[in-house]
Amino acid sequence: MALLFLCFFGFLMMRMPVGFCMLCSSIIYSLAYGESLNMIMSRAVQGSSGFTLLALSFFILAGNIMNRGGVTDRIFGFCKKLIGWIPGGLGHANVLASVIFAGMSGSAVADAGGLGAIEIKAMKDDGYDEEFAVAVTGASSCIGPIIPPTISGVVYCVASGVSVGKMFIAGVLPGCCLALTQMIYIFSVSKKRNYPRHAFAGFRDLGSSFITSFPALLTPVIILGGIMTGICTPTEASVVAVLYALLQGFLTRDLKIKDLPSIMDETLTSAMSVLFIVSSANAFGYIITAQQIPTKLANAFLGVVTNKIVALLVINIFLLLVGMVMESLAALVILVPILMPVVTSFGIDPLHFGVICILNITIGMLTPPVGMVLFTLTNVSSLTFEKITKAMLPLLAVNIIALLIVTYCPPLTTWLPNLLM
Repeated sequence: MALLFLCFFGFLMMRMPVGFCMLCSSIIYSLAYGESLNMIMSRAVQGSSGFTLLALSFFILAGNIMNRGGVTDRIFGFCKKLIGWIPGGLGHANVLASVIFAGMSGSAVADAGGLGAIEIKAMKDDGYDEEFAVAVTGASSCIGPIIPPTISGVVYCVASGVSVGKMFIAGVLPGCCLALTQMIYIFSVSKKRNYPRHAFAGFRDLGSSFITSFPALLTPVIILGGIMTGICTPTEASVVAVLYALLQGFLTRDLKIKDLPSIMDETLTSAMSVLFIVSSANAFGYIITAQQIPTKLANAFLGVVTNKIVALLVINIFLLLVGMVMESLAALVILVPILMPVVTSFGIDPLHFGVICILNITIGMLTPPVGMVLFTLTNVSSLTFEKITKAMLPLLAVNIIALLIVTYCPPLTTWLPNLLM
């Protein structure tokens, strides 16, 4: 087993893509210990052939269509008019836009890349420090993988067997909690630095902006409404999201037929990358499970930690550290089967654990050396990677406070899905 992890971390240090790290490590281990190579490859293929994973590809496609169809401009414009009059108004609009956009893309990187350029430019033009604007944009992008539909949520459900519909609904209140903690911080900093705020635009302008952005705002309602009422499964809801995004783009004339090939190319690249990681992680996880690592780890953990509060704290620290060095989806597929026996032994609800997992791994995307959101922000701002990392530290602390609230207040996660489903 040492060989498997030695190869994996060795390849990782050589900067090999994480999917190849897991697959190559699995193959080397199989050849060294006489494991069936056919079984390893079969597990890899099975890892990406599940019906549930279709939702992942379609949600990525829906997010790309909306990004190209001018949805981001309309959403941010509406949020600016709705709460731009509060101290730190554009910062609050930044967070609220991420909450709304999360209901369409489910991705932190898509949020930072799609809304980021618009939000950072608007905040800079309004007199905000660029470092603060970039930090708020990065921190608010963490909301994307929590509020449904969430790509990370789909992957967690594949790894754990939890209902996708319940997982989606479980992320609503924790996502709002994360947004609220960020807005409190933005308010206090804006008051201290005397950042500008706009006069209230008036109900007529607000109503006009709402009507313009209403089709976009309706997207998460259609997705969640369809799932909760049983009209469609999460996978079918993802297809509905794509069709609705196309209809919306063509009716507003922001989307052209000539845009579709490049959108499909971008989606295929993203989806294949994610599915390859999931496939490789499935093969890697098969070896770990076959060697009974989850059971051994659970027994060892229970021998040292007997208190649920301490156990949750240790798991959080571990997941945060993993999120700093490993790609988020790969971490979920590998770690969820390993940690699930530990979690169930302490009576922690799998839905609650799922949100904790996703939030930890997402916060890791804001930290070097692997932080994908940080790299995305370097492309949409004029700041260096080092400056962005430094500017992000206060909001990282804010996100961790929200994480602790979600961790130690289980009803925040479990109450809504138990009520509605």
